[in-house]
Amino acid sequence: MQLLTFDFEDDYSLIGIHSTEEDYKLAYLLNKHLKTKFNRCKQHLDFQNSNAEFPLFEYKDEHNFMNYYLINNKHIQYVNSNEIGGLFGGNYSTTSYLIPEKKNVDFFLKIEGGDHENYIQKTINNLKKINQIITSYSIELSTLKTKDHLIF
Repeated sequence: MQLLTFDFEDDYSLIGIHSTEEDYKLAYLLNKHLKTKFNRCKQHLDFQNSNAEFPLFEYKDEHNFMNYYLINNKHIQYVNSNEIGGLFGGNYSTTSYLIPEKKNVDFFLKIEGGDHENYIQKTINNLKKINQIITSYSIELSTLKTKDHLIF
């Protein structure tokens, strides 16, 4: 008896973006400079057993059969310790990450479809031209332990 195995290859590319802008402002800048049409999704990415929600913006380029997703990597939750019976009072925050092994990345740009290698490099070069973006670079999916968080 022969066992069939499947090697599921990731059918998307991932770009890490460093920027101090708010997610809606970054989506606006991408629309302006990349000629995309990102819209905020009504649903956020969230996970069971977690209070963290990650805003999601999407653009479906039906002409080129490509889907783009802009995802915030950080969720900051502010807590007033007086409300939960804290001993010392005051406020504090906790930060959750969509991809914890990439804590320094502020946003991810997930691109599905299309001719990846040349197109991704061209997109990265265009992102680097935006003044509000500190840097951007391709992320090798095989290096991610929690890449299943990007399946939606």
